[in-house]
Amino acid sequence: MLVLREPQQLQILYDSLEESIPESLKVYGALFHIRNKNPFNLEVLVDAWPEYQTVITRPQKEEMKDDLDYYTNTYHIFTKAPDKLEEVLACPQVINWEQAFQIQGCQESLGKALQKVAASKSVQIDYLRTMLFMFEKSTFGATSADKMDLMKLIQVPKLLKDKRKETFQSTFLDVSHAGLVNEHWEWGKNEKSLKYIEHCLQNFAGFGVLNSEGNLISWFLSEQSCEIRMAYTFPKYRGQGHMWQIGGNSVAYFFSKKIPFYVHVSEDKEKTQQVLLSFGFKNVLCGWHQWKCTPKKYC
Repeated sequence: MLVLREPQQLQILYDSLEESIPESLKVYGALFHIRNKNPFNLEVLVDAWPEYQTVITRPQKEEMKDDLDYYTNTYHIFTKAPDKLEEVLACPQVINWEQAFQIQGCQESLGKALQKVAASKSVQIDYLRTMLFMFEKSTFGATSADKMDLMKLIQVPKLLKDKRKETFQSTFLDVSHAGLVNEHWEWGKNEKSLKYIEHCLQNFAGFGVLNSEGNLISWFLSEQSCEIRMAYTFPKYRGQGHMWQIGGNSVAYFFSKKIPFYVHVSEDKEKTQQVLLSFGFKNVLCGWHQWKCTPKKYC
């Protein structure tokens, strides 16, 4: 695998990956941040250049110091040739199979090669599939007029506003909110996840709503592949349009910065799915996939 570093190469790859959205979303989003300050110190690998078949983004070696840190040890993969992926993944210079890690992508076909290599390496895999939602790809390059039309649609419905019994204020999140976010993130609640959330909040946008007492009651934040994650609203405040309020602010922000964005949701969270559909997101059939890989010595 070749490591791409030249800005011109990264731009060419970025433009090429846009043509393969939604399957390339995880790599495409990671590459956006790599080209813009690269706060997570990621690198891009391709199997060939410029006629690539497989692209992988991963943290640089000095970042993956903790063999049990799934949050940091994250690979994003997109391939045009899943039948050739096994050979790529088996290479120890590409994937460090001696430590715990996770692979995320928007192609279910990645799993076949992963399972074969993991079996040969005595690595246990825990697989998760969820639903993937995004705006139409064309909105990533929307004109100012298109954005204004979209923003008119993203308003808190009056029916939800009428349920509110107090005044709420929009806010950006900062690192001081990391503990609260970690406490209510279903995949968090530990020291490694707290460190990861702090890293995200130090470098990427997070959006929230404060109640009349100034307490954070609803939020979500973005991460190193431009995905919206860790959304939560306290039960007392649900059904009042707070995610709509945050969503309108975040979409305006992402458009102004030309940042791609998308979200995944568990199949059993039907209310969240309906909110996203009402908001203008589309359910993308390729889905969102995660393979959590743990060497058996750590199981």
